[in-house]
Amino acid sequence: MVELRAVVMRPDLERLGVFDPQRVRQRFLDAYRPDDTRVITVDGRDCGLVALRDAEDGWWLEHFYLDPALQGRGVGHAVLEALLEPRDERPYRLNVLQGSPARRLYERFGFVAYDEDDVDVFMMRQARVG
Repeated sequence: MVELRAVVMRPDLERLGVFDPQRVRQRFLDAYRPDDTRVITVDGRDCGLVALRDAEDGWWLEHFYLDPALQGRGVGHAVLEALLEPRDERPYRLNVLQGSPARRLYERFGFVAYDEDDVDVFMMRQARVG
């Protein structure tokens, strides 16, 4: 999954001028928490990864990577639909790379930007507890 992260993130990181093959892998390894992480499987093949971390300021959606061959086919939408079920009153949070097409997917799910820097856009979706 470390390699998938590098493949998925490379185009955006190169566009931003910050791609470092070792750093992109090490950042994943440093933050990886197996208990928070789920492997995405399509047709019996591992093709992605997503983590949902419980934190004081909300639920952090992290390490959402999908094989580029499956992007744009509704897989990411289905994963988010299942993952973003109401849990409690805390918001969901994430960060996405500046200019990443993934931002449109997150916006369709109600995420809005609340901060950004030269590399990342920080987004939040308010809780939808019934």
